[in-house]
Amino acid sequence: MNHTLPPAGRAGALRPGDAVLVTGAAGGIGRVVVPALAAAGYRVVATDRIPFDAPSAQAVLVGDTRDPEFVGSALRAGAGPAVVDGVVHLAAIASPGQVPDDQTFTQNAQGTFCVLDGAGRAGVRVAVAASSFSAYGYPWAGRHLSPAYVPVDEAQEPVAVDAYALSKLASEQVGAYAARRYGMPTTLLRIPFVGTGDRLREMVELARRDPGAMRQELWTWLDTRDAAGVVRAVLESGVDGYHVVNVAAPDTTSDVPTAQLLARFHPETVVVRPLEGTATVIDTTAVRELFGFVPVHSWRTGDALDPDVTAVAEGMTV
Repeated sequence: MNHTLPPAGRAGALRPGDAVLVTGAAGGIGRVVVPALAAAGYRVVATDRIPFDAPSAQAVLVGDTRDPEFVGSALRAGAGPAVVDGVVHLAAIASPGQVPDDQTFTQNAQGTFCVLDGAGRAGVRVAVAASSFSAYGYPWAGRHLSPAYVPVDEAQEPVAVDAYALSKLASEQVGAYAARRYGMPTTLLRIPFVGTGDRLREMVELARRDPGAMRQELWTWLDTRDAAGVVRAVLESGVDGYHVVNVAAPDTTSDVPTAQLLARFHPETVVVRPLEGTATVIDTTAVRELFGFVPVHSWRTGDALDPDVTAVAEGMTV
């Protein structure tokens, strides 16, 4: 499956000094993305639905990304007479069960449409948005589903049976639409569980106690600082067109060799390429080749489990 559309000619590469709108700035990833971009010299406009503090942002706005008027005002906040140069769309219902399924789907899909459509109409130079590894359909299925093959690459057919996964697939189609209609370089990031410190430690300890508890997540993860790092890599890449890319740490959350985990919990999955040691089951070739991004943080060295909390909060270690 080819996720890339013909180049549209819009200059997308951002540089320090440019203005970037970050939605969902109070969320787990947004709280690190905002200070990381600000520390790199970007003028950040931060938004969320709830009141929040973002001292490193140039402007902080509270509102709903499903409201086109609010999105329009956010696109122009802190950017002078013009719109912001880039958009990072992270606002979303983060998992199923928080609200009824119909709201999970409509809020995520509608919010993505309003932000990316508004950005495209306004002439924003580049957009990046959070999709999810859940778009493949395994993590929140409520039943045992296995990948057809591993490593899971972007060409693998999704098998979504939950509203959250469906909302992410719909959001990816919105990204394709925005790139086609407006010529705005747009990238959707399929990100797995994201965490640092105590949040990540809980997942590692769970995988150690009961690896089967994480079989639907396929033991995948990403350090929050690396999530911020890939956002910046996309913004600064100058890569045109539309892309959906997997992003994940190079290893699993388990000490058990990946081949053993697959043989035990996903015996029907075809292994098309040997997975040595505790290698991740996600293929991240595309994000590396397109955007030059490789995660740098590891829980096995203690870097991700016991990070410099101040540096994480300020985004300085991305």
